[in-house]
Amino acid sequence: MADVSPADKRWLTIIGIGEDGPDGLGEEARRLIATAPAVFGGERHHALAASLISGEKLSWQSPFERSIDAILERRGTPVVVLASGDPFLYGVGATLSRRVAAHEMRTIPAPSTFSLAASRLGWPLQEVATLSLHGKPIDLIRPHLHPGRRVLALTSDEKGPGELAALVTASGFGQSRLTVLEALGGRRERQRSTAAADFAFRNIDPLNICALDIAAGEGARILPFAAGIEDALFEHDGQITKREIRAMTLSALSPRHGELLWDIGAGSGSIGIEWMLADPSLKTIAIEQSVERAARIARNASAFGVPHLAVVEGVAPGALRGLPAPDAIFLGGGGSEPGVIEAALAALKPGGRLVANAVTLEMEAMLICEHAKRGGFLTRIEISRAGALGDMSGWRPAMPVTQWRWTKG
Repeated sequence: MADVSPADKRWLTIIGIGEDGPDGLGEEARRLIATAPAVFGGERHHALAASLISGEKLSWQSPFERSIDAILERRGTPVVVLASGDPFLYGVGATLSRRVAAHEMRTIPAPSTFSLAASRLGWPLQEVATLSLHGKPIDLIRPHLHPGRRVLALTSDEKGPGELAALVTASGFGQSRLTVLEALGGRRERQRSTAAADFAFRNIDPLNICALDIAAGEGARILPFAAGIEDALFEHDGQITKREIRAMTLSALSPRHGELLWDIGAGSGSIGIEWMLADPSLKTIAIEQSVERAARIARNASAFGVPHLAVVEGVAPGALRGLPAPDAIFLGGGGSEPGVIEAALAALKPGGRLVANAVTLEMEAMLICEHAKRGGFLTRIEISRAGALGDMSGWRPAMPVTQWRWTKG
């Protein structure tokens, strides 16, 4: 068995391999595979590198964490992990790096599927939205559906392109050009293109990536980048923070990278959904006591492309127990229940923000009291909309909102 040199602590080697197998590998990568006592990878990776492997072949186990443990048990002796393309782009490299320090491993990447697809299409990769739908809900594509946008999306299997075409068409983007690129870099490589609405491809290779050149039809569901999305795009029963108030509330909540929001008394889920649309790193837990509304929140989350929004059915403050600590909290419909504000303030991380909106006199009085006790910022928001007034028009005021914004020291 080969040993790792004391001067070189890199016992783990992650090698990206393409559909062209050994032909696409450099001399060093081929040598490392050939001399490795153990080679981990998927069955497809092992088949591609079969002519090089002389050591033990170890296929991925389920759950995947068992394979990671098996790799770590060999720490200090040479181990090769085979991956598809670039191991650090939606690949195993990202998973291993959480358990193995950078100085313990070397990586020899191959071109990613995104790079290969962009080169085949002549698309500048820096101008393209790239996302992985492998093992994930295809609803994640929805925020990217903007006219003129180009998207490259990895799918899970041969069914993915058809499912993607159906979603895009149902959302009003059936005119979009959808190209399916299969088994890129190998002998089975193939490329087919059609309008999403006309999709009828069969015998699709499970190893595929879809390219979308987005075109919007009349009434297409376009999700804007700015806060304050039209109320009509949400499914709701009237329990919704209205568009203008929502935009001001999101501004007050000030989302930052990787943060978690608690939306207590979430109603339609509009605040938590727009929080997550601000950046893919953001997370929301929506707490809602109504079973019907909780189901509606989940439907809205999927329709807005944030299906991983978590919904907790229950009444605060009891429903808050055991939840991960939030970086920000929004109190809307559930804020007036006894003990809710106290529990929310206690759970909030240091430096976290709480924003509470009141439309009733009772909750307004509570917020005024909290402001007097703890400080922060108190704002009164009044919105009027033009409406019919006989044969003419006039201003129709909406119910005023009192907003308290507080940062935990």
